[in-house]
Amino acid sequence: MKFGVIVFPGTKCDHDCLQVLREVLGQEARPVWHKETGLAGFDCLVLPGGFSYGDYLRTGAIARFSPVMETVIQYAERGGAVIGICNGFQILLEAGLLPGAMLRNRTLSFICRDVTLRVDNAQTLFSSLYRAGEVIRMPIAHGEGNYYADSETLARLLGRRQIVLRYASPEGELTERDNPNGSLASIAGIVNERGNVLGLMPHPERASEAALGGEDGRRLFESLIHSLKT
Repeated sequence: MKFGVIVFPGTKCDHDCLQVLREVLGQEARPVWHKETGLAGFDCLVLPGGFSYGDYLRTGAIARFSPVMETVIQYAERGGAVIGICNGFQILLEAGLLPGAMLRNRTLSFICRDVTLRVDNAQTLFSSLYRAGEVIRMPIAHGEGNYYADSETLARLLGRRQIVLRYASPEGELTERDNPNGSLASIAGIVNERGNVLGLMPHPERASEAALGGEDGRRLFESLIHSLKT
């Protein structure tokens, strides 16, 4: 498979994603500068974490208007697979490819630590190698990861099983204590209605090698590769 990793001014996790895709998973991957508009030939686009445009105005608000994003939107609308990680998730929200918005963490502070997550939907392109209800571990690193949506949008997310990951206790319980940023319904990752666009705040690329502390994130990429090859 061929992955395109979108790079905006201020992106900082592109090398991490490229390392995992190329060296760990053995896939073809190349960086795509934000001024590029030709995305033909890619099987998946990844919008990695960082601080695009310095997070001025609000996270993802300026990156959404980068030249590449119009092509990303068209790519997604044609059914192409897209993953937005952390700042990438924020950009997808700003671009309207996913519903909802991001607020500042309820602590009003940057949070960088491992969290436990419950897999709520194991039947998406991105989660097929997990088990429904499985508890996994990945790191987060953000100041604005407090997911918000109105009640109607939340009802749709729940009804259409668009919530893929939720912050949870090691036992899989949804508690305020285990919700690090105050995210609505403990939401950590969602897909669009069609199921080809995923946004998540945790960093799967930082949990893809045992030597770095765990491999739970690796299965997210492997799920996509497996899903698109079968």
